[in-house]
Amino acid sequence: MANNQQMDLLKRGTQAWNAWRAQQTEPTIDLSGGALRSLDLEGADLSGADLSGADLRGANLSGANLTAAHLEGANLFKATIDGADLNEADLRGVRFLQCPQLESARNWQSAYRDEDLACGAAIPIR
Repeated sequence: MANNQQMDLLKRGTQAWNAWRAQQTEPTIDLSGGALRSLDLEGADLSGADLSGADLRGANLSGANLTAAHLEGANLFKATIDGADLNEADLRGVRFLQCPQLESARNWQSAYRDEDLACGAAIPIR
């Protein structure tokens, strides 16, 4: 279940979120199941965040840091992930993500993903 304080802070915008993240030492980010639909999260530091089951429909995640983020079961229908860093992100079971979307992100080849998102690259084994 998402941390309500973190959800509220994220909804205030990327600048406020990233400033808070910069002050934290190894924070646990729990946005699981969160209603993040259509938010502008461009450039947000969501590294290591639990976004499993989150509603990210129509969200702008361009340039976001999603390194090692948990996106299992998240809904990415019409989400924009251009230039987002997906290094070792867990995309297994993610919904409504297509290869052209995935390939617009950075380091997507190192993301854990289902076979239907192989997109011509080997899938890392965890």
